Amino acid sequence: MFIFMGYVLSESRLADDLYRMFHVWFGPMPGGLAIGTIALMVVISAMNGLSVAGMAIGATIALPELLKRNYDKVMVTGVIQAGSSLGILVPPSVVLVLYAMIARQPVSQLWLAGVFPGLMMAGLFIVYIWLRCKLQPHLGPAMSAEERAEIDTGEKWRLLGAGILPLLIFTAMMVPFIMGYTSLVESSVVGALTSVAAAVIKRRFTWEVFETSTRQTLAISCMFMWIILAALAFGAVFDGLGAVKSIEGFFVDRLGLSAWEILLLMQLSYLIMGTFLDDTAMLVIVAPLYVPLVRALGFDLIWYGVLYTITCQIAYMTPPFGYNLFLMRAMAPKEVTIHDIYRSIIPFVGVMLVALLLVTAFPQIALWLPQQVYAR
Repeated sequence: MFIFMGYVLSESRLADDLYRMFHVWFGPMPGGLAIGTIALMVVISAMNGLSVAGMAIGATIALPELLKRNYDKVMVTGVIQAGSSLGILVPPSVVLVLYAMIARQPVSQLWLAGVFPGLMMAGLFIVYIWLRCKLQPHLGPAMSAEERAEIDTGEKWRLLGAGILPLLIFTAMMVPFIMGYTSLVESSVVGALTSVAAAVIKRRFTWEVFETSTRQTLAISCMFMWIILAALAFGAVFDGLGAVKSIEGFFVDRLGLSAWEILLLMQLSYLIMGTFLDDTAMLVIVAPLYVPLVRALGFDLIWYGVLYTITCQIAYMTPPFGYNLFLMRAMAPKEVTIHDIYRSIIPFVGVMLVALLLVTAFPQIALWLPQQVYAR
């Protein structure tokens, strides 16, 4: 139902109104459109749970507008790639659902654990963009006075109302769940129904939108079921052979590594694998091995799920074969070269590493919200 909701909102082009709202309200500040793009990506992530949706919307809606307004092509390419990567961290993240099934952890707790790290990372992106454009205004020029004069107050408030609609859908879906009035499954149905209602109100819910959304939902759901089946079967055989205890004994007894050193090696291995594998492939291959080891070392599996997801975000954007790099190359105009795309991710990967270190050093960034909600 969450996947269906995301496709209805995406196919009915409700994100167009949202970007126009951010364009008008953030445009007058240096780098304002790039900051608005990050805000758009957060909302798209909360509606879809897949990074490819944010990438598609960013490349087709935001990128042409940014380039037309003389934003630096290297910076804005990085903005869209970094912002779209939030889709696998901000709930309803599909990657966290896969991790939950393999690690046998509650999906709802993992989604709640991803809220603050996702918002923190988006906030760090915004701070970086604002500082960079403040110091180098030519990278992200503010909206001209002539263009601002063309937009009257009534238009600004009308766009604000149109842009808030997706936020209202997310609120209607998540608030009853957080307050304990609905289960996660019931919340997904609320989200699907409200997204359809919003598309109907906007007169954009056509048969084509319904058919495309349904087909894509079925295809992705079936794919994930097969991935989960394969990963659980692999993990059961691997555990039955005693491989987890052997690996734990090798690292702890023979090499004498501490729990934190082993955790660091695991995260580094994800970064290396992410240069040529996507997140689901890494999850199927490595999670059945790492999850029991993390449990044996005494770490919280909910917290580790967030660490894994952030590491996947970084791996998505690291050359030579980062997933997002080639998605951007496929969707970007010809003037944006592969060299530009590779250069664009360097500062944003640095920001994501800072976020990863913060969540590693302060686990409560991820764990506080699920603990508070489930304490009720």
